[in-house]
Amino acid sequence: MYNVGLPSGKTLYQIQAERIRKVEELAGQRFGGRCTVPWYIMTSEFTLGPTAQFFEEHGYFGLDPSNVVMFEQRMLPAVTFDGKAILERKDKVAMAPDGNGGLYRALEDNRILEDMEQRGIQYVHVYCVDNILVKMADPVFIGFCVLRGADCGAKVVEKAYPTEPVGVVCQVDGVYQVVEYSEVGPETARALNADGSLVYNAGNICNHFFTRDFLETVTRNFVAFEVLREEEFSPLKNADPADKDSPTTARRALLCQHYRWAVGAGARFPQGSHPRVSPDQDPMPGAQEPPAICEISPLVSYFGEGLETYLKDKDLQSPFILDEHKAKMLATA
Repeated sequence: MYNVGLPSGKTLYQIQAERIRKVEELAGQRFGGRCTVPWYIMTSEFTLGPTAQFFEEHGYFGLDPSNVVMFEQRMLPAVTFDGKAILERKDKVAMAPDGNGGLYRALEDNRILEDMEQRGIQYVHVYCVDNILVKMADPVFIGFCVLRGADCGAKVVEKAYPTEPVGVVCQVDGVYQVVEYSEVGPETARALNADGSLVYNAGNICNHFFTRDFLETVTRNFVAFEVLREEEFSPLKNADPADKDSPTTARRALLCQHYRWAVGAGARFPQGSHPRVSPDQDPMPGAQEPPAICEISPLVSYFGEGLETYLKDKDLQSPFILDEHKAKMLATA
């Protein structure tokens, strides 16, 4: 529900809901009918009520409420690092959500797999809600996994440096798994291939593909799909003024991406706004602000496609927001 300070004021949930609406629209255009992407949101007992209320207050951001399903994960006793129970009060042990791995049990507890079967769902895209750049129901990732006959898949990004605190996708005794960074020793983390690249460089971003059958039976045909960090991964984990994974870095990542899309589509930003750069020039050295502020609604473009219709050869003033209303005006200009 967090607002990272975008010009539009959109929260993470609104951005994600609008991406679902856009991918439904694109699928409908492709196949000549109405397409639906159900959205399952796992919460804890602490967040279920506020999340449901937030969606109701915002009209589910244009989605059909029957296709937004919220369910709770289990709770576990909270303990200190030395194993002592934490008390909520003198007569009650404090409880905490059971983590990302609690998803599988929660799907069974809440009969979500039955709901998926009734809806005819074959493939499931799982992601962490804090990633502002997530591609909801990503057709490229899902298509890749389906074409490879995968039961299970993971998106990965190249690690930024050997000891970056992200899990690593690798094989352990012949079985693919995610090994957490805290479980990898420094020598292993710094191991290099002959070409100088890291041996263990596939950083896990908690972005997965599963077949519904996998979630029911856990088979083992796994694939990894590497994506560019600047296009698909900018998590929100820390408060400002932290130097990474903060509202500021999340906002910058999205605005830099949208700036690249706009310039790539032929838009121009006059010198009076910000310095002009070419489409192939990195606008985010050292995670700085983009050369111009440009935000593109997911309802206009899912991942940068089709923007030439609105932006080619246009001079834009920063800050610039391309929403549905603005897109219609530019398309008829």
